[in-house]
Amino acid sequence: MIAYLAWKMCGRFVITSPPAALRQIFGYIEQPNFPPRHNIAPTQPIPVVMLENGGRHFRLMRWGLVPAWVKDARKFTLLINARAETVLEKPAFKNAMKRRRVLVPADGYYEWQDKDGRKRPFFIHRRDGQPVGFAALAETWMGPNGEEFDSVAIVTAPASSDLAALHHRVPVTIAPDDFERWLDGRTHDAEDVMTLLRGPLVGDFAWHEVSTRVNRVAHDDEQLVLPITDEERAAEEPKPVRKAAPRRVTPAPEDEGQGSLF
Repeated sequence: MIAYLAWKMCGRFVITSPPAALRQIFGYIEQPNFPPRHNIAPTQPIPVVMLENGGRHFRLMRWGLVPAWVKDARKFTLLINARAETVLEKPAFKNAMKRRRVLVPADGYYEWQDKDGRKRPFFIHRRDGQPVGFAALAETWMGPNGEEFDSVAIVTAPASSDLAALHHRVPVTIAPDDFERWLDGRTHDAEDVMTLLRGPLVGDFAWHEVSTRVNRVAHDDEQLVLPITDEERAAEEPKPVRKAAPRRVTPAPEDEGQGSLF
């Protein structure tokens, strides 16, 4: 089994906008038709927007970056997040930061918070309901036997004061006016775009608590992003464990020479 490193944040996200709307916002050439996804998890294929041959293109890549220099991808710990502060220093990310900057379309993501001794999930989204483009880095890994695959990691940054109530880090979101600047590694080098690697401003995002059903990757439906109801919360509370009453033991009859197994 391949492990993955999540930096303890942004481990699940959501894409619910219609494909045509996302194509218009991100400006890619292809016309993919894909269903809404309410619980995207690491190792799964995810939509990615990249600049290639002078145009924007839609691609599917595995969430969990494997650097090109890795010899055995099966033994490498997948990187699902990249810290904005160190992307130009870490060997796993510095080449991708220079040449393979991409965007991941999303409509929100989940975060977990310790609450009353339990981890409770929250759905976080733009306050105006618009989709976002997560800043991401991509790599193509090629194996010794000719196998290859594309993989991607989402860039994270320190959270603003409001979002820090849930977690101290957040995915970096690139504004539509900055899409071209972020994607074009030939015209804009890595140092030029470092100023884009910041979290949302205070008030840009809203959030609400959701059901712990999201904890299971197998669950993927529109109910996951809805605010949890009082009835659902009560149903999810752990039931008190009742102690069993002491068992009465009947004295064993005298041994009559018939051996016993117990």
